[in-house]
Amino acid sequence: MTKTFHPYTWFLFIILSLLGIFLFIVPINTGDGLKVPIAMLANTLSANIVTFIHWFSYVVFIIAAIGSIVMHFVPQSGKVTLMDSLFRTHLFWTLMRILAVVFATMYLFQIGPEPFISENTSGLLLNPDGGLVTMMFSLFFFAGLLLPLLTDFGLLEFFGSMMVKIMRPIFKIPGRAAIDCLASWVGDGTIGVLLTSKQYEQGNYTAREAATIATTFSVVSITFCFVILETVDLSNYFLHFYGTVILVGLILAIIMPRIYPLRNKPNTNFDGSTSVRKEEVPEGFNPITFGLENALTKAYSNRNLLQVIGSGFKNVLEMWFAITPVIMAFGTIALVLAEYTSFFKILGMPFEPILALFQIPFADEAAQTMIVGFADMLLPSILGAGIESELTRFFIATVSVTQLIYMSEVGGLILGTKLPLKLWDLFIIFLIRTIISIPIVAFMAHLIF
Repeated sequence: MTKTFHPYTWFLFIILSLLGIFLFIVPINTGDGLKVPIAMLANTLSANIVTFIHWFSYVVFIIAAIGSIVMHFVPQSGKVTLMDSLFRTHLFWTLMRILAVVFATMYLFQIGPEPFISENTSGLLLNPDGGLVTMMFSLFFFAGLLLPLLTDFGLLEFFGSMMVKIMRPIFKIPGRAAIDCLASWVGDGTIGVLLTSKQYEQGNYTAREAATIATTFSVVSITFCFVILETVDLSNYFLHFYGTVILVGLILAIIMPRIYPLRNKPNTNFDGSTSVRKEEVPEGFNPITFGLENALTKAYSNRNLLQVIGSGFKNVLEMWFAITPVIMAFGTIALVLAEYTSFFKILGMPFEPILALFQIPFADEAAQTMIVGFADMLLPSILGAGIESELTRFFIATVSVTQLIYMSEVGGLILGTKLPLKLWDLFIIFLIRTIISIPIVAFMAHLIF
């Protein structure tokens, strides 16, 4: 190392980074299964505000919609203000915020057609006792405040130089993404998407890299995997199930960045520049000393903790006002299509001969679940729970996790961020992941059963 750093800088890097690892990555065994501490904090907060969180969500939706409408008539000044970052959106996203208010109004006051006020559609999102959107408010509060522990004090820089020789050639992403991917895989996919989005906006990932990480490593949490297995009554097959998920996930992580649509994403930064962040180890350093110097330099630049905390609160507001209305709007539409129309059933029909080819029992019933996961990851397991074949139920449950993109959470979350992914991109990625997953999962299912 060529620089000498103050002990306070070492404290920021070591202690705060370790705290970030503990909160976002280390799973703890609880009464409800394995959970990362950040999720435990969110659950605790949700339990204490359950009586009014849905009304709080409703107020946020209204403010987001009105703010966006007003900002369309306010000329933009040279400097980007907090109001700009919260409310200045394209017309399409303003319409989504308005739709979120409409859907929330229908559900909370129980007015309008049954599909839009059902507990199986809007209720899954806005129910105060465990609804996805209401849970997101708690998660975003802690994630927004505490995410700087992972991003601002050198952890990513430290691991970046050591992991570049693995991550870059295999997965086509920077070495620093290793922590991002780990937070997604071990912790929770939504946390990974938020982390990826922030890193992209800060210029640490190109558009292609950010899109790859968000749609390849944002795997559902281990806890939710237990829920899926309980739904299909296969809890005693968890190791077989999760081992298959990891195998398929790694294969997909190698393939997806090399094909459309991820391969076609521009290799440009958030601001449009093409400058590439250098990760090569310079002369006179080894990967550890170079990573350490980069980490301490990053920690030193964020030594003003009050400024970091202020940035964290801004993160919280941006997540609340920008992301939750989009999840509400897209999630409701997707769930209504899944529950009350034949839309996903018709889309799933072409999969019947494919599943029959791979000798999946009850292929006709299983085929109906292949596309419905795009609406919500639990729907395939709910629809397949009554199928008599354990092999088929295992197959459905595993494919539903490896598909990864579902609109009621990860998909809606991605669309609510500034990640360079559109709805069509997400559907194509979902479809490709499904097609690649089917033969691998079928092979593993026949081995196990």
